[in-house]
Amino acid sequence: IAVAGLVLCLVSFVDDRRGLPVILRLFAQAAVAVTVLVFSDLISPSALMLLCLLSLLWGANLYNFMDGADGLAGGMAVAGFLAYGLVSWHVTPELASLCFLLVATTLGFLLFNFSPAKIFLGDAGSVPLGFLAAALGLLGWQQQVWPIWFPVLVFSPFIVDASMTLLKRLLRGERLWQAHREHYYQRLVRMGWSHRRLALAEYGLMAAAGASAIQLLNSSPSVKWFGLLAWVSLYALAMIAIDLCWKQHLKKEDMS
Repeated sequence: IAVAGLVLCLVSFVDDRRGLPVILRLFAQAAVAVTVLVFSDLISPSALMLLCLLSLLWGANLYNFMDGADGLAGGMAVAGFLAYGLVSWHVTPELASLCFLLVATTLGFLLFNFSPAKIFLGDAGSVPLGFLAAALGLLGWQQQVWPIWFPVLVFSPFIVDASMTLLKRLLRGERLWQAHREHYYQRLVRMGWSHRRLALAEYGLMAAAGASAIQLLNSSPSVKWFGLLAWVSLYALAMIAIDLCWKQHLKKEDMS
């Protein structure tokens, strides 16, 4: 999995420097994802293989989509891999070690990426980080370190924003591969939030998602369902509120 992340880093670096066609990038990502699924025995060939493949591809690309504000992607990596590492430490030390290494490296990067940023991830950083978030989440599930909802909740600040934005664009018949500024975090920035304010608010959300995911692991089934439903409700209310504020913002722009 670590080698796969390195390969994606190199491919994405070429894309950053020279630009690669979308189809070539997706082919490279799919080839790496299939290799990981087959040769690392991440999951046995079954009906779940396609779902896991899509999860790896979406993880790599959604992280790239969400890397559009100072300190955002780095903060999600620190919070997400820290939660992975804390839970897996007493079960799978090898998995935990890789997670803590990712925390250390992204934290060092974050010191220079927090607003005002001096360095940036680019595709070479965001694509492999997203891939590793998905791959290690699947690996922990395969090794019975955590249930499948755990990595989803841990990285939900990115998953929800990117997935809902993609779904809305898909329903409107827009080209999914075209650049845009319609993510919820981007709308907040366009409505006047500074990158620093956005990052700090997102850090609070990321920490809460990770902490609650860890807490829910040892809770009763009823508490788990209540907790997950509470998070679904929270995200739904937050998105509705941002959508309403965005409509008011557009009206004010039209009037001016």
